[in-house]
Amino acid sequence: MRDYYSADAIRAAEAPLLASLPDGALMRRAAFGLATAIARELRERSGGIAGRRVCAVVGSGDNGGDALWAATFLRRRGAAADAVLLRPDHTHPAALRAFLAAGGRVVQSIGPATDLVIDGVVGISGSGPLRPDAAAVFASTSAPVVAVDIPSGVDVHTGAVTGPAVRPVLTVTFGGLKPVHALADCGRVELIDIGLDLPPTDVRSLEAADVRRLWPVPGRADDKYTQGVTGVLAGSHTYPGAAILCAGAAVATHSGMVRYAGTAAAEVVSHWPEVIAVDDFADAGRVQAWVVGPGFGTDDASAATLRDVLAVDLPVIADADALTILARNPDWVRGRANPTVLTPHAGEFERLAGAPPGADRVGATRELAARLGVTVLLKGNVTVIADPDGSVHLNPAGDSWAATAGSGDVLSGVIGALLSAGLAPAKAAAAAAFVHTRAAALAASSPGPAAAPTSASGILACIRTSIASIL
Repeated sequence: MRDYYSADAIRAAEAPLLASLPDGALMRRAAFGLATAIARELRERSGGIAGRRVCAVVGSGDNGGDALWAATFLRRRGAAADAVLLRPDHTHPAALRAFLAAGGRVVQSIGPATDLVIDGVVGISGSGPLRPDAAAVFASTSAPVVAVDIPSGVDVHTGAVTGPAVRPVLTVTFGGLKPVHALADCGRVELIDIGLDLPPTDVRSLEAADVRRLWPVPGRADDKYTQGVTGVLAGSHTYPGAAILCAGAAVATHSGMVRYAGTAAAEVVSHWPEVIAVDDFADAGRVQAWVVGPGFGTDDASAATLRDVLAVDLPVIADADALTILARNPDWVRGRANPTVLTPHAGEFERLAGAPPGADRVGATRELAARLGVTVLLKGNVTVIADPDGSVHLNPAGDSWAATAGSGDVLSGVIGALLSAGLAPAKAAAAAAFVHTRAAALAASSPGPAAAPTSASGILACIRTSIASIL
């Protein structure tokens, strides 16, 4: 599990260490870890450290001190080291003295022979885009950048970029991850342990080991009913593909049973003969959770069926057309007693919430989840899953291969199957998003390692492989 901490939480955890350690010791501890990460980057790119040139772009805060100390350590290991001081009168004095004593040079701009740039302009206390002078410094070079703590110009809490900002190949952060490390383009992220005592937070992301622990693996005594029966209400004569994708994803997710109800019954069975399919919700039979909405339609009959589904004492995941209906009838889910998951993309979110998610996607998703009393999964390159109590799971994809038509139908089927197996709504949504993201990456790299366009059918075909790679 990865925890993401606010700037205030990091500062509070640093306070006792700063009080107990000699002056500057914590900064040098962080800078040594930074220098080690940079040295590793230089070796991977250039084969070594000696003879390479690094340039620290230094702001007035502690991050500038971290960057100068790291450049000092690298200089002592044989690298040439320059520093651009954006505010010379406010540069960390001890770090600057050490840098100059080691043979570092203060320069006005990044030299053309620079192998790597260290971004030490602003840290977790900064906000807003890069100022013009700093933006000009970074615009003058094509050398790879390593960011100290966060990429300068990117909001630490929301990951928002509102103007010029650094785009690093690597971000080295200290003590604990911050939301920006999941929400923004930080390159690779390395976390340096500097001895902070940090408790678990309410903003987290799952790792493969967490998904493995959550996944419903059948035991010796299980049968097709005890593993969970997933009901699917999706698709139509106009959009049979949504039903095929959604039902197929539920089939691929576990080895229990899938029941389908809707007008695409014949098409579903032709693709997935193991699905028990009927034409009407009333004839579907017993299930443990319902998936409703993809390709479902938004007419009065569809709305009436959705209302009937929500009245049943079972978990429900609502997606696509069901969200359009709920935008007109939010009271149907507001405070619903049974587990309920809504999975909007940005446009559907705007219809449900009355406003787009905006720059603070975590805050907006939390607010909607609290207002409706349900779990909300906001789709995107970084999926945000919020429970009504304010707890959040983030699922960074790292790419956008899953942004293809019908991909959400597959995700809905996976979530529904996990709900039917008994997972809590946020855990089901977060585990499903993790598996779905991995399946999209596998589909995009099939049959070889090079990435290529994929499709919802390709993602569905990789769901089992994704699960197997985790289990």
